[in-house]
Amino acid sequence: MIDKRIGERIKQCREKLGLTQDQFAERLGLTTNYISTVERGASFPRCEKLIAIINGLEVSADAIFCDVITHSNEYRGGQLSEELKQLPPEEQQRILEIVELMVQQAKKKLK
Repeated sequence: MIDKRIGERIKQCREKLGLTQDQFAERLGLTTNYISTVERGASFPRCEKLIAIINGLEVSADAIFCDVITHSNEYRGGQLSEELKQLPPEEQQRILEIVELMVQQAKKKLK
């Protein structure tokens, strides 16, 4: 279900900020129960509240919708790039070699 994936993304972004549901709800002027139901995918916020949540998370809308919008590969690529930067150089190199190999194989399939 789409709401569950979006709720999970909201939760992940909130946790990256180091905020509890209580802290986040207070920051937005919402109830903790409301944040909980959104994160569980039990409800979906209306436009104004969704914008407040995204702004409160200090992320782009792509960060929340990347799992459900089919044209978000650019965002996901950027996210992976940022995560890759946090790894030791030898791990970065290993992962890049694997990705290069996969890209080469995909190009061969297209020919």
